[in-house]
Amino acid sequence: MSLLESVKEAAAKPLTNQDGEPEPLRLEPALSSARIDELERRLPCAIPADVRELLGLCSGFTGPGVDFVDFTGEMCAFEHLEVFPRGHPIAADGYGNFWVVDLWPQSRHWGPIYFACHDAPVILYQSTGLDEFLSELFKCGSAPHKSKIDDVHEDRLFQVWRKNPGVKEHAECLASPDPELCAFAAQLGPRFQFVDMRAAPVGYGFSWGRYGPRTVVKRHGALPIFAYERR
Repeated sequence: MSLLESVKEAAAKPLTNQDGEPEPLRLEPALSSARIDELERRLPCAIPADVRELLGLCSGFTGPGVDFVDFTGEMCAFEHLEVFPRGHPIAADGYGNFWVVDLWPQSRHWGPIYFACHDAPVILYQSTGLDEFLSELFKCGSAPHKSKIDDVHEDRLFQVWRKNPGVKEHAECLASPDPELCAFAAQLGPRFQFVDMRAAPVGYGFSWGRYGPRTVVKRHGALPIFAYERR
């Protein structure tokens, strides 16, 4: 199912919240070709054909699962350049947290998508792309209201913050047979700890604020390998 068909189908359904109250999908106005081109100029890569088609239907929507979706990113006051140098926020939960598309000049589709939270201060992997993100989001509007969006937003962030899974120490990475992990560690000092998210399952992530709001965070180029400095 295309992105356009997915949104049209959800807009035609009698969606509800978890209390069973009606919460229909309300589409925001479509973008003109000129507005789509303007948006593309702000991004590091071309807008894929399926996303361009979707923008011709709507620029975003409100409904179950999140506070709002805004494909232009204009309503999302988010920036975290150390983690997402060219990240494009597309949805918000209403509490200052956002879902962000990790875009790069070589991107050919809108993905992967991460959940960026400030309380707890973590970054979590959400989905491979926009199609999977929307599919899971629309599950929030139908019984039994089980969705990976809700899992990440309500549960996984606290697990990552409390358990700090998958963290590797500098010496371990420096001795790693993985050339990327080894090369990244060689660029940084011994106080850095590392989290490799190249094969991350949904809900896996790292604590960007592990050592307070001024924690130094580094990223290994376009690869989702992150490091933060232990104080």
